[in-house]
Amino acid sequence: MQRVSQNDSVTIVYDGLLPNGEQFDSSRDTGPLQFQLGTGAVLPAFEQAVLGMAPQETKSVTVAAKDAYGLKNEELIITLGRQGFAGQTIAPGMILGMNMERDGQQHKVPATVLSVDAETMTVDFNHPLAGQDITYRITLLSIDTPPAAEAAGCGCGASGKGGCTPNRGCGCA
Repeated sequence: MQRVSQNDSVTIVYDGLLPNGEQFDSSRDTGPLQFQLGTGAVLPAFEQAVLGMAPQETKSVTVAAKDAYGLKNEELIITLGRQGFAGQTIAPGMILGMNMERDGQQHKVPATVLSVDAETMTVDFNHPLAGQDITYRITLLSIDTPPAAEAAGCGCGASGKGGCTPNRGCGCA
């Protein structure tokens, strides 16, 4: 029986569950997930769980918070003045897109509103799943034949980026 090995392309369906059993993600919403092992397309622990699976096999794997979306960093919870949000209704639980400067560049990052009063609001810049162990229930649908570029030794999923050519090598820029 064929089993998943490193660099295989696979098609799976999955459910992501929080410790309380609540589902936070599912391929039922987006369709089966296809990815190639070894490319960093999914969490390393998720990839490790798929390694060695056989088609139609189902397994559950629990990923520790530190290996999933990270531990909660209390330094990423800050209190801000509301002056930049005058006239806007802001309530706990909302996710705001906030502009932050990093390395001289402006970036829009999500922040979850924790509390609000007349003059300030406390926001959390941690990923919403930070600090939580998560469980994935994974079913392997198929082990897919890699595209010709990968079978020829490209190994980087370059088929969508120009593929491999004898003179240029991989299109893995």
